[in-house]
Amino acid sequence: MNRLILLLFIPLVFACDENINKYEFLIKDESFKNNFIISANEDIIQLSEGFTYYKWENKSSNISPIVLVHGFSVPSYIWEPTFKMLAEKGYYVIILDLYGRGYSENLDKAYTDELLANQVLDLLNELNVISAQFIGLSNGGRVISKVADLQPKVVEKLIYVASSGFREVIEETNKSVSEKEVMDFISKNYPTISKGQLLDFKYPEKHIGWDVKYEELLKYKGFANALISTRKNHYTMDEIHTKIQLSTIPTYTIWGESDKVVVFENFKKRIDSILPRRKDFFITESGHLPHMENQIDFNKILLSIIKDNI
Repeated sequence: MNRLILLLFIPLVFACDENINKYEFLIKDESFKNNFIISANEDIIQLSEGFTYYKWENKSSNISPIVLVHGFSVPSYIWEPTFKMLAEKGYYVIILDLYGRGYSENLDKAYTDELLANQVLDLLNELNVISAQFIGLSNGGRVISKVADLQPKVVEKLIYVASSGFREVIEETNKSVSEKEVMDFISKNYPTISKGQLLDFKYPEKHIGWDVKYEELLKYKGFANALISTRKNHYTMDEIHTKIQLSTIPTYTIWGESDKVVVFENFKKRIDSILPRRKDFFITESGHLPHMENQIDFNKILLSIIKDNI
């Protein structure tokens, strides 16, 4: 009987190992960078902390550059509809993968807002961009707030889309990430994390294949560490947003009316008290990604902001 139980148990162990081993098996190293297939208007550049994937259009345009910063886990491809729209309008537009996401390097260090903001600033310095308009999606709102904190003269406008940076955060005391935490995260979350991305939409049935695209991210070693470390290094950004309030930087916030990820009503009083001079806009028929779900209304508002017609 014991032998039978053991024989039944062994395949389960192998099945679990096989499930884990299908994740994080590709390393983004020098070989990855050097063999990356570059298309027109995209590149991988070495910055101070690591290599960074970015893409651009209309570099020769004399219109103020626009930098699109993605959110917590989905890299720059999440901005493709907006990137394409702005490019077709003739704007010099730039998107990048933040460290630990997409095709940018996965680092063995703390993923702080400062690290990611400096990555954006390093890239702009390499591209000889003196100032730009910054649009931050979800966690990208934290990043552009930190950009404004570090180098306010670089910032012409701050445009927050479904930003998670205005919430109160209970700060972690231990910000390190152990190998056990990474393995536990992979085993518990990776089997369902891709499907979970569909919950960002009000109408997920209209975005077939979004989860399949996300599956590619799970192949790169260090992705789980980047997500855990980013979350552990969050803190309440009231002090930075108070500085932005006192500055002359025009500030705008755009929200999906049916957002279940970042619920505006949960922190409305907080943002009203620390950033009262901002201009709010709400996009109907959309969840956490209004730039994808209601592109007509979102693009109309965004272009009005960019053109100073609001």
